[in-house]
Amino acid sequence: MSFSAIILAAGKGTRMRSDKPKVLHKIGNSPMLHHVMDVAKKAGAKRTVIVAGYRSNLVTGAAKTFSSEAEIVVQQEQLGTGHAVKQAKDLLNNSDGDLLVLYGDTPFIQPETISKMIKTRRECDISVLGFNTEEPSMYGRLIANGSNISQIVEAKDASEEQLKITLCNSGVILGKATLIFDLISKIKNDNASNEFYLTDCIELASKSGFKCSVVLCDQQETIGVNSLKELAQAEDLFQKSKRVEFMDNGVRLHAADTVFFSFDTIIGPGTEIEQNVVLAPGVTIEENATIRAFSHLEGCHISSGSRVGPYARIRPDTVLSEGSVVGNFVEVKKSVIGPESKVNHLSYIGDAKIGEKVNIGAGTITCNYDGVNKHKTDIKDEAFIGSNTMLVAPVTVGEKSVTASGSVVTKDVPDEALAFGRSRQENKIGMGKKLMNFLRKQKK
Repeated sequence: MSFSAIILAAGKGTRMRSDKPKVLHKIGNSPMLHHVMDVAKKAGAKRTVIVAGYRSNLVTGAAKTFSSEAEIVVQQEQLGTGHAVKQAKDLLNNSDGDLLVLYGDTPFIQPETISKMIKTRRECDISVLGFNTEEPSMYGRLIANGSNISQIVEAKDASEEQLKITLCNSGVILGKATLIFDLISKIKNDNASNEFYLTDCIELASKSGFKCSVVLCDQQETIGVNSLKELAQAEDLFQKSKRVEFMDNGVRLHAADTVFFSFDTIIGPGTEIEQNVVLAPGVTIEENATIRAFSHLEGCHISSGSRVGPYARIRPDTVLSEGSVVGNFVEVKKSVIGPESKVNHLSYIGDAKIGEKVNIGAGTITCNYDGVNKHKTDIKDEAFIGSNTMLVAPVTVGEKSVTASGSVVTKDVPDEALAFGRSRQENKIGMGKKLMNFLRKQKK
């Protein structure tokens, strides 16, 4: 069944206490809007229309970042959910397919749930997503007879008897686009909020002889985010879900509650992750890698059999090749570490290409920045970089070459050469004792 998705994303989110549009607040380091757009895509939406409002330029930019094909319409005044959906009429009213309405602040709806709605929709005119809860609170109530729904009543407008109903509305609906837009044109705002409720479409449809059916989901999928407290709770739910997902797929988490993932994190089976690890956006880890404690990774690719940390920082545009090692207190940025190469401790590698089976000694720094421009360091296969070497880029170190510990390397090193780049040591007999005596007297 062909369908288009409308994502309502116009609200300011006053309770967020922020100038940022509500849907751009992040869960798993990605805007909530991206989570919902991803669900629409995975569920099979042919087109996705974002209804923006408050600071629509920011919402538009975020939507286009996720998908250049996203279409944007602007709701100049926020007059209710029905009014918001109506803004997409000119784009979608002539569509032969269905229309799915989603919400940019409800990020946990699953593609499988939408698939159930699509299946139900084959036997009805409008499919409505609902859930049961012991605490219905301010949720709209579904007035149902079995699986058929005749009305959705908002809590503000519900009678005491209706408020006892525990079957609640998620807000998500699926139906033929032309039918939904026709129903929206007939709704009125004579309610407690003076808004045009999308939910009123159900009563109008039912009275006109159309069949509306409910599809049930877990309440957790319908959780909306309206405050920073709720955002924190949503983040917690996201992380717990990701931990279970990865463990089910063969990733060992030594202290699961202390490992934090991003929306786009990819990890292969057999990988082990120790405690207090943060995986920021853009991290891909292949199978059988090891990420040791207190490491921070972002925008990088970790190949099979590699080892990172403890206390390592892997920054964007870094690739660790198979069997490579980045050890404790090492920072790597925009570099390729070749197969079986080792950067074991206390080093900075930036804007570098390191070949196969290279050993980088402790305290090595690629001096890649001259204050204006960044420069490249190229270290060829099987080179040995002595401890405390400063590689002043641009510079190339040849195959099987060696740099002496403490060297400052400013010129290219030929293959198999030994490079010294340090001043000659002189020993002044007795001067050490004299110097210390002098300093102690000065201190008094």
